[in-house]
Amino acid sequence: MGDLLREWRRHRRLSQLELAAEAEISTRHLSFVESGRSQPSRDMILHLAEYLDIPLRERNALLIAAGFAPAFRERPMEDPALDAARHMIDLLLKGLEPYPALAIDRHWHLVACNQATLRLMAGVPEALLKPPINVLRLSLHPAGLAPRIRNLALWRAHLLDRLRRQIDTSHDPQLIELLRELQALSSPGPEDAHLAEGPGTAIAVPMLLDIDGTVLSMISTTTVFGTPVDITLAELALEAFVPADEATAQKLREMAQS
Repeated sequence: MGDLLREWRRHRRLSQLELAAEAEISTRHLSFVESGRSQPSRDMILHLAEYLDIPLRERNALLIAAGFAPAFRERPMEDPALDAARHMIDLLLKGLEPYPALAIDRHWHLVACNQATLRLMAGVPEALLKPPINVLRLSLHPAGLAPRIRNLALWRAHLLDRLRRQIDTSHDPQLIELLRELQALSSPGPEDAHLAEGPGTAIAVPMLLDIDGTVLSMISTTTVFGTPVDITLAELALEAFVPADEATAQKLREMAQS
């Protein structure tokens, strides 16, 4: 457990003194915990994990390594205990029609989506639509949506930046492998650096998607559950694409009606 805790502390770029001060424990006690000379209580492990902002899945790993039972449950989305959560997700996705919206797990796999999302995926090869559908791969793959994205360099830089920040937070090896895969799909063009520094990109990056000759301009928003105690819900995110202009909103409404 001490080795895992030390790894997370270093990953968060904190010294023993800094973490001890924030968690209001002695540096000596923290040093003993990391070296294995002191056996921390279950509450102390969760206390330190909270200050290190460790994901719930990895908090369980710390507890198990110290000989304690996991504190957080993980259920499949089909579990009856998550009926209320699934119902809420369905309501949100349906309520956002005719604008695209989808739910994804921690590895960017599609969990659910609305009809507007399916309309945008029309024409994508079946190979990319076989479950589990990875929405980042679907977006950036040359056989996926990439040829239709008019600002692909900027959108690619935006998505990879989000993925890197997620890796920095979770330290997830599967996400690291996904990043390598996406980077290998296509090399960034010389305009990438210039586009990534464009005005307003720190606030929102629009996706310009060509649908039957009409370019839709959409901005993505992300919603997460605020205080989940279930790993599945903690790792779930809702992505909604709202129109950046009235022409896009009108086109999405027309697509829904037809």
